[in-house]
Amino acid sequence: MTMLDLLQQPKARPGSAGKAFLAAALRNPSVIGGIGPTGSRLARRLASVVPSGGELAVVELGPGTGPVSRAVRERLNGNGQHIAVEVDERMVRYLQSVLPDLDVAHADAAQLPTLLAERGLDSADAVVSTLPWSNFAEPTQRSLLEVIAGSLAEDGVFTTMACYNTLAQPSARRFRRLLGETFEEVITTRVIWRNWPPALSYVCRRPIG
Repeated sequence: MTMLDLLQQPKARPGSAGKAFLAAALRNPSVIGGIGPTGSRLARRLASVVPSGGELAVVELGPGTGPVSRAVRERLNGNGQHIAVEVDERMVRYLQSVLPDLDVAHADAAQLPTLLAERGLDSADAVVSTLPWSNFAEPTQRSLLEVIAGSLAEDGVFTTMACYNTLAQPSARRFRRLLGETFEEVITTRVIWRNWPPALSYVCRRPIG
């Protein structure tokens, strides 16, 4: 079944998160990973690196239709700043319609330092990402990781996901190696098999250099 077939399935109701996600994936498959929104278990796993409450600055890269955004908001409990960075314009509009209080920036992840500065922030306490790293060439992987590492507070944390079915791909193995070259600590979590597709996450601390 192709992505177009999935988009045309009756269960993807007009205005639903699933249809919005699939439409974005069809428009821009190189920057939209997977065939559906992040599952609730994985969303909570990714958001778990955010301390509960507190005046924190949290950046979310690739919020899509907002499942991780909601989990991050629950962790922050109305405190701090939560910036969601989304490159797809229609997805930005969808997010603004379903999460009107969320600070959604229509921008590329590479613009993170500028986005922080525009909001009077020197750094982020946490960066949570669902970007499809295995779709990116090495220069893009490397440059984005440098931007993220350089934008973290001294005790900040970066977490991102990886789909289990992509782990054997050269680009996915290269990304895991680059994580080890960028951060002193990289923890690989267990696979969440109930996500579709099954996925794990990396939790990274203490940028090198």
